[in-house]
Amino acid sequence: MSLKVDRDSMAFTFKGGMLPMTVMELASADPERIREQLAGKLSQSPAFFQHTPVVLNVEKLDEPHLALERICAVCRAHKLLPVAVRGGPDPVKQSAWALGLGWFPPQEASRPRSLESVPPDEPTPAEPVAGEGAEQEAPPVKGSSGRIYRGTVRSGQQVTAPEGDLVVIGAVNAGAEVLAAGSVHVYGALRGRALAGIHGDLQAGIFCRELHAELLSVAGNYKRLEDIDPRLLGTAVQVRLTDNQLGITTLT
Repeated sequence: MSLKVDRDSMAFTFKGGMLPMTVMELASADPERIREQLAGKLSQSPAFFQHTPVVLNVEKLDEPHLALERICAVCRAHKLLPVAVRGGPDPVKQSAWALGLGWFPPQEASRPRSLESVPPDEPTPAEPVAGEGAEQEAPPVKGSSGRIYRGTVRSGQQVTAPEGDLVVIGAVNAGAEVLAAGSVHVYGALRGRALAGIHGDLQAGIFCRELHAELLSVAGNYKRLEDIDPRLLGTAVQVRLTDNQLGITTLT
């Protein structure tokens, strides 16, 4: 006799999925050193520290009795939410479970890259892009302190324009981050994180040809992917502040 399950009465279903997740790879087990570095990062990218879920990677540490509870408290004090631990010996695994965190085994072959900063190139005048979209030119960069980055910003990379605008003639992959004191212009798909007006410029904006961003921020005001109107995904948009509210509209 077979049992028939009424799907309307089911409380949940399990589904596989690929969610964007930030990995925090620890090179030190000292909570105070971690606190000091997080404070510096918070001043550079305040919108990134808005209850962002992170996986604590402890594979580089040789600490069987890691002060995991203190490290998690430091992260939460800076608005990061530890959700799991990767690597570490059995005592670390047991500590993670005791704290209500998940645990992942060490990742050997495909270790995630740390978020590395791409060194700035020399500012150059905007030129037409060859091939698709060649009729469009990169918008002018404010003064000589803006930056033009040609190519794809890969996962784990960070491209910054500490003064002026940032123009990316290419795509921004998931797990990558682009930041600018002024506006951010992406002449391709934006799948990573984009932060404009990082020093508080309320007139800054974000412009891209294809929106799939994990996080958008202008002068500390932010939206995550789940907050974005699904009808705007995959379209060309501009992101600006209006009455202290972050608005996203299509580019026509």
